[in-house]
Amino acid sequence: MAGTVTHDPPPATGGRPGRPLIVTEDPGLLDDLLRLCAAAGATPEVHHGVPERGGRWEAAPLVLVGDDAARRVRGAARRRGVVLVGRDQDDPDVWKRAVEIGADHVLMLPDGEQWLVDRIADVAEGVGRPALTVGVIGGRGGAGASTLACALAVTSAREGVRTLLVDADPLGGGLDVLLGGETAEGLRWPAFAASRGRVGGGALEESLPELHSLRVLSWDRGDCVSVPPPAVRAVLAAARRRGGTVVVDLPRRLDGGVAEALAQLDLALLVVPGELRAVAAAGRVASAVGMVLRDLRVAVRGPYAPGLDDREVARLLGLPLAGEVPVESGLLRPSQGGKPPAATGRGPLSRFCKGFWERTLVEAGGV
Repeated sequence: MAGTVTHDPPPATGGRPGRPLIVTEDPGLLDDLLRLCAAAGATPEVHHGVPERGGRWEAAPLVLVGDDAARRVRGAARRRGVVLVGRDQDDPDVWKRAVEIGADHVLMLPDGEQWLVDRIADVAEGVGRPALTVGVIGGRGGAGASTLACALAVTSAREGVRTLLVDADPLGGGLDVLLGGETAEGLRWPAFAASRGRVGGGALEESLPELHSLRVLSWDRGDCVSVPPPAVRAVLAAARRRGGTVVVDLPRRLDGGVAEALAQLDLALLVVPGELRAVAAAGRVASAVGMVLRDLRVAVRGPYAPGLDDREVARLLGLPLAGEVPVESGLLRPSQGGKPPAATGRGPLSRFCKGFWERTLVEAGGV
């Protein structure tokens, strides 16, 4: 059980990891809290009462006070990020003690263990603003969605933003191939198929191949063509906690794993060639995606059939227009020689991607 008192959550640590503070003399409770800290990847500082040196009570990003120690910390300075931890589910006075010490939450073990692990892990990772997460999906096959996804990620990384590119289409051939990094060392999706609960954001980032100044989560050339939805949810949540931007290349079919990916997005671009059959196909994709994602925008690619332009395609689909994706060879087929789309920072595709990020980051209030 975890309950909230009447205080705001602690401020984000702005990307700086911190050590939680444990205050208790209960050996059993201390063992449990140390175990949970280890599971969250955090090394705590332990005291029997309010620490006297260095203002540690005020500075710690999270304070876990054992119920046995509540009276000893009653006179400490009020601060946010205090959790009162106990085991007696039926104790009617626990809420009174929580108010006396200014606790944000009351948590009872073992029921609240997962909540507490997540909270401690946030502290250990220095969680701040989550990543701006953008999906790219083709309105029909061959629309150029994967290449646009790579171009967006490369452009973001070139601007100095922490960037992760996620290949959510197991049948797409692998974005690492498109980036010229199919032999690069690092983990691919099958390695995360058994992931549940919380995945460490830092550990995830460090485990992935680094290509062109960004991290890439792609598929290997094995037989695995799906990852369970809980694993997709855990991995993408970890990716978002690191901040910056996350770009997700999505398949046109909608299954449980794709639904989990869509649920993590801030917005998605539906790439639609300017032809009537493509618009008809894109309408079906938009209908399915729209059941999960609210912010879906259309990016139109020429050449256009007679009577069509980018605005007309957006009107027919009933979607906001993100812009016209430039027609250039890098969008229509994988780049050769290991150079990814938009790698030079010049040309129409690079300008489209840069303009997209500038507009979208302003909408989101920055990264």
